[in-house]
Amino acid sequence: MEILQIKHYNGRNIYAHKPVLYLEIDLGKYGQRESKEIKGFNEKLLEILPGIAEHQCGISKAKGFKKRLEEGTFFGHVIEHVCLEILKLLEYNLRFGKTRVIKEPNQYFIVFECPYYQLGTKVAECAVKLVKNIIENKKVNLQKELVKLQKIKSNIELGPSTMAIYMSAKNKKIPVKRLDTETSMLQLGTGKYLKRVNATISSFTTALGVDIACDKTLTKKILEKSGINVPLGQIVYTEEQALEVAKNIGLPVVIKPCDGNQGKGVTLNLQTDSEIRKAYKLARIYSNKIMVEKYITGKHYRILVVNGEVVAVAERLPAHVIGTGCHTIKELIDLENQNPLRGENHDKPLTKIKIDPVVKMVLAKQKKSLNYIPAKGEKVFLRENANISTGGIAIDVTDDIHYENVLLAKRIGKIVGLDIAGIDLVTEDIAKPLTKTNGAVIEVNASPGIRMHLYPSVGTARQVGEKIVDYLFPEGSPTSIPIISITGTNGKTTTTRLISHIIRQCGFRVGMTTTDGVFIDDYMVMEGDNTGPISAQVVLDDPSVEVAVLETARGGIIKRGLGYDLADVAVVTNITDDHLGQDGIYTLDDLFFVKSLVVEAVKDNGYLVLNADDCYVRKMAKVNKKAQVIYFTLNPEKNRYFTRHLAIGGKGVFCKDNIVYYAVGDISYPIILLNKVPFTIKGKALHNVQNALAAIGACIALNTEKKEIIKGLQSFDNNIHNPGRLNIYQEKGITVLLDYGHNQDGYLNVLKFAKSLKYRKMILVLGAPGDRENRQYVEMGKLASDYGNIFIIKEDEDLRGRKPGEVAQLFKEGLLAKKVDEGQILIIKEEDQAVKKAVELADNNDLIVVFYEKLQLCKDIALKALQEKQEKIEKIV
Repeated sequence: MEILQIKHYNGRNIYAHKPVLYLEIDLGKYGQRESKEIKGFNEKLLEILPGIAEHQCGISKAKGFKKRLEEGTFFGHVIEHVCLEILKLLEYNLRFGKTRVIKEPNQYFIVFECPYYQLGTKVAECAVKLVKNIIENKKVNLQKELVKLQKIKSNIELGPSTMAIYMSAKNKKIPVKRLDTETSMLQLGTGKYLKRVNATISSFTTALGVDIACDKTLTKKILEKSGINVPLGQIVYTEEQALEVAKNIGLPVVIKPCDGNQGKGVTLNLQTDSEIRKAYKLARIYSNKIMVEKYITGKHYRILVVNGEVVAVAERLPAHVIGTGCHTIKELIDLENQNPLRGENHDKPLTKIKIDPVVKMVLAKQKKSLNYIPAKGEKVFLRENANISTGGIAIDVTDDIHYENVLLAKRIGKIVGLDIAGIDLVTEDIAKPLTKTNGAVIEVNASPGIRMHLYPSVGTARQVGEKIVDYLFPEGSPTSIPIISITGTNGKTTTTRLISHIIRQCGFRVGMTTTDGVFIDDYMVMEGDNTGPISAQVVLDDPSVEVAVLETARGGIIKRGLGYDLADVAVVTNITDDHLGQDGIYTLDDLFFVKSLVVEAVKDNGYLVLNADDCYVRKMAKVNKKAQVIYFTLNPEKNRYFTRHLAIGGKGVFCKDNIVYYAVGDISYPIILLNKVPFTIKGKALHNVQNALAAIGACIALNTEKKEIIKGLQSFDNNIHNPGRLNIYQEKGITVLLDYGHNQDGYLNVLKFAKSLKYRKMILVLGAPGDRENRQYVEMGKLASDYGNIFIIKEDEDLRGRKPGEVAQLFKEGLLAKKVDEGQILIIKEEDQAVKKAVELADNNDLIVVFYEKLQLCKDIALKALQEKQEKIEKIV
């Protein structure tokens, strides 16, 4: 058994609308063997993973998988369920999985729900190893593997604080994602509404506010000058200075690093020179600047302020144990650390208690050691600082805080300049004004931890993650920019460009992905074929973008899924014979399934703009019944699906008598004459008329005003705004048409239009990408035979795995099959030379049609050759 390939889908994909791990596996000699054929396999598997017996299988009830085991099932299916059960043991409640054969008899793909690539990969490897070891009767140590997996999980998962913000955004249907598994930074919203949060530092948090809060000395000075009580203290740089300052301000004192956090290096209630020296040495580990300040007696409180409002208050207790009368302090710590709520660092609501020099020093001050056995009920404090990150716990006292302390906390947040602040103070009772209790403000924290408020050991949990999200996105404020996703076989790029052009005419800044690149308005930020999820993310992550128009191609959907969650509008132009035989897509039904993902991923009450003339596309309305449908058609009276849709009050865009209409039910509204839409060439280019109808439908779905749609249609110029799609250049009586037709329908659309032009003879420069099926090149050759007079066959520079000359011969085969004279056929493999030859053979009133690979090259070569031809003619004359 061998894993051949692993990939992770982060978002919606063709397998599920949630993150999944995909792996291809070679089962070797076990490819066609079933679980029941291996003696003792089922029994051993159920012994190691008893929970797997409860798994559903397909549409069956609980324990369906156990029944499948008994009946006999292939090992790919077994591995799928082992992966899900291992994830369950890691505390993930995930159920989706799928296993299918790729290549008989032993190659399968397995897909299972999994949030992280790193974890999923190791789970898959563990599952394969476990199944193989059971088959081969080898020892299986699952517990050892689970410990490793748990460590990976802890390292990559969001901590409780960040997860609270993440889940709050999810619950409010705000687009949210983690920027990277190496960081806890979250991104909420899209485009111009985008906000980021790192821990509890937000997009609105100022660097100056953070700098002030991180400098404890400066914070104290600012607060003191504002009339706020803070402990008396001074910065020192040596032990001797520490001793001197402590003597001057009076014992007991606190020693802490000036730029530390989470209570690191902080020692409280120091009474002797020896304690001060030890505390100084500890603080020096974290900073060269050390603060010595007066120790304030009382309870330790944290007040959380978000956007000028107090949202939670907690009393914090230092790490401690409670005696049983029979366990040592060391044993009590070990027992407490088994509490499932305690984890390493910040991965759980509480942090495990670590035994370090500070713990030993605090115990020594109490004349105790780790071997001391506390009496039953005796509370022994292990630290003096009350940080949750050092093992402390919290008691919620939000409802107890005195109003004057609320006003004080709000004022402190504004004075320091923090939108989200954690204010630490010590006082005898938070229910009394700080000014009446001789309490003091100890610190002001930027990026305050919120675990203590989310998971207090005593009291009410406060949904502070929700408060932070509400601050970033107040109720009713927009969170995401409009997304229009365009898919189909032909016409995607033109439709995408036209929609983008119309929306830009309305004054919006548009992010657009196409086969030519990623654009923010006219600025190309990425060049090349960019119609996948990575390109979509480039647009959605740009804070200047106001509308996203995304060409969404088959390849990106299959290989990486969608780059967005839900679109406002999905446009499907057509589904025709192209790319079949690639990426597991062999039929138009397969292609329908892949493209349907774009239709499924539309917001409730969003819009589907569908081609009613395409038998596959019009069926997509059934895929997403929650979305509204706008059909478009060139044949409104003959298309019964379209007329039936309007009869029940549906919406549609259609063309009749060279006029484009928008219809709602039985009422039709004229929009524009096709003669006034330049890129349709007075309606002769029917495929561009279809593209125009699709774009109009999408813009109507976005509530674009009619006058703006008209303005965009009238100003959209093929040669300027739609490079490489039906671009026409005329020079001294010779016409050159450049188009990226790369399949049968693309060829047919262009050649039908070309035939409508006035010309003496048509010279066709034929070619197509090398990753199509052989029959498609033959068919394109046959199709071209009905239109051309001279046929020049060239090949793409990128052969895509083909042998040189292979594609050209297939084109020629198609031409010869339609009785084209061999003398009319030239094979010139290099694209530039083929174009030059076409110009050389052209005479006045001739038309050259080039199906190009490299647009700029063909355009430059053609125009240069035409110029040289004209100069040559003039010399002769």
